[in-house]
Amino acid sequence: MSNNGSSGSVFLAFAVGALVGAAVALLYAPASGDETRRKLAKKAREGRDTLESVVERGREAYEQVRKEMA
Repeated sequence: MSNNGSSGSVFLAFAVGALVGAAVALLYAPASGDETRRKLAKKAREGRDTLESVVERGREAYEQVRKEMA
């Protein structure tokens, strides 16, 4: 049996950490308020897309394991 759950958790933790780091960097970068809000909105959309992808892969891995157990 593979270790899909653990690798998915590690990837999710990495992705969340990267997004938080990017958001903090944007907040401390010298930019106008409008520009910063646009950048944050873009990063939030990217984060949502990444999270949706991780959740879908997790769902697929769960279904595969469930089928193998049956």
